[in-house]
Amino acid sequence: MDEESHDHVVPGSAEELTTPDVQGYDFRGEFDFQEMLEAYATTGFQATQLAEAIDIAEQMQDADATIYLTCTSNIISSGLREVVAYLVREGYVDVLITTAGSLAEDVIKTAKPFKMGEWDADEAVLREQGINRLGNLFVPSNRYVWLEEYLYDFFEEFFAEEKVRTPTSFARELGETLDDQDSVLKQAADNDVPVYCPALTDSEVGNFLYYYRQGYDSEVGIEILDDYDSLIEDGMLADTTGLIAVGGGVPKHHAIMTNLFRGGADYVVYISTGMEGDGSLSGAPPNEAVSWGKIKDDDRTNYTQVEAEATLVFPLLVAGAFSE
Repeated sequence: MDEESHDHVVPGSAEELTTPDVQGYDFRGEFDFQEMLEAYATTGFQATQLAEAIDIAEQMQDADATIYLTCTSNIISSGLREVVAYLVREGYVDVLITTAGSLAEDVIKTAKPFKMGEWDADEAVLREQGINRLGNLFVPSNRYVWLEEYLYDFFEEFFAEEKVRTPTSFARELGETLDDQDSVLKQAADNDVPVYCPALTDSEVGNFLYYYRQGYDSEVGIEILDDYDSLIEDGMLADTTGLIAVGGGVPKHHAIMTNLFRGGADYVVYISTGMEGDGSLSGAPPNEAVSWGKIKDDDRTNYTQVEAEATLVFPLLVAGAFSE
């Protein structure tokens, strides 16, 4: 009886595993940042997923892939705006897909910074003070008053000759008006990187477009289908594509959906806190997209997901795979 119970508790192993030993970075001696990132491969959990992401991002570059970067507006709200601008400025990104809030907040930050705040602030007091909270960031409402004035001047020229324009033309020409090296839109305009924004009305930009059409010119409009055509057709012409999706939502799905037309993206990295259990696209891991034909499956070595909050790991991904 004792021997039987012992076997239940300590059953033993039939054979030795041939996979690498679990081992973290040794902080003794002189610190080496790149060696620490390499040690993530055998650290386990999400550190190992990040090491895989760095490797796949390097494979994208080695294959001269057309690289899509997708992000939601909270990325631009945070200090990751400068990281995205770096990738665009240095030529690491060929296509950017984002949300309308990214455009609005990128423009605001060229003139008026967001401020550090608190997670547990008194919301009623903030409302009285005219301060909006984004997590632990504070955005005074006067930022949006300034943005409205800036956009109204821009709209007048933007719609002067063509009444119906596309989101990509909106982002490009808006970027051309900006004078801030950390502006994502400016860097995209200067480096001929298209910025797709399929949900352009879902922010202050949409509100101000509504007011502008109601009060100034009832004929203006935004056409999204031309952009969708371009995104699909350019993807089909690409020999190889890579995708880095920071967060979920419309930008992430727009990238994988348009890659479906070419048989799927070749290399994919997701950074996500989305929950798979609710069946949402934001929480869907890359292998689910394989079932739809939106991502190619190369023995499961061409895609990975890092389940982590982006401000923690996206700079590390960029440092490990892109920064010189």
